Amino acid sequence: MPELTSLRDSYGNTLIELGKVNPNIIVLDADLSFSTRTHFFKEIFPDRFFDFGISEADMIGTAAGLASCGKIVFASTFAIFATGRAWDQVRLGICYQKLNVKIVATHGGISTGADGYSHQAIEDITLMRVLPNMRVVVPCDAVQTKEVIQTIVKEEGPFYVRLVKPKLPVIYKKCNFKLGKATTLEEGKDITIGAIGPMVANALEACKILKSKGIQARIIDFASVKPIDKEAIRKACAETRGIITCEDHMVTGGLGDAVAEVILTEHPVPHLRIGIQNIVSESGSYQDLYEKYGLTAHHIAQKAMGLLNT
Repeated sequence: MPELTSLRDSYGNTLIELGKVNPNIIVLDADLSFSTRTHFFKEIFPDRFFDFGISEADMIGTAAGLASCGKIVFASTFAIFATGRAWDQVRLGICYQKLNVKIVATHGGISTGADGYSHQAIEDITLMRVLPNMRVVVPCDAVQTKEVIQTIVKEEGPFYVRLVKPKLPVIYKKCNFKLGKATTLEEGKDITIGAIGPMVANALEACKILKSKGIQARIIDFASVKPIDKEAIRKACAETRGIITCEDHMVTGGLGDAVAEVILTEHPVPHLRIGIQNIVSESGSYQDLYEKYGLTAHHIAQKAMGLLNT
């Protein structure tokens, strides 16, 4: 069994490390600090932590104000609340002014599971990706999460980082995350499978299934959704017969569309988006939901074979 680690724990621990060396870091939360793990920071730096209760718009507005005074602000809550309830404040308060606010949201996607549709952010990447000046990053494991947080604290301006609730398999020992760059995890000449977040581990499992059938799949981790790595997409288009994108998110506006925009304008090849269709998701274990909505390694492998046979 692969080792499973918590992206949320990695985030909380990294905040402490950064807070020790940078007194300008301020952390905000909206009544969910134990779930987002920002309470790790609160226990060490209580004077630099503020909890706004169930008032996400106030949290984002205050984050903008603090950033305008030179602070580096990390604002956290569940993804559905950070992007849904506070979208106007993110758009006008942060992105319009290009302020130094890092929104690190947890509980993204249907992997939130039994909490149900009200708490499953399956449109959040779309909502953040369309905003000018906003960068969007979706780590796939705890190691990458740490490197992402260490990277964005040095980058001026807004970020949206999407974390998930479940512990995920360790993919990287060291990932050398770079904004705007994808990571090729497996080389292959037949088909490319690009993925983000929990779907990276599933894509790697699908690669094993395909290899047993004589199909060589290239697996790419597109953690940097915006900016997207156009060169990696162009290379995949030129060297493989098609591209599949995999995400725990609506197929509209997320990773699939970000990749499709490059494919259509620069190097058309067959492209299939694996994700959640335009439906109201259900409550259940995240494993059962992945099975229901076609997000497992088996589903990915089947779709890859189908695309190659078209």
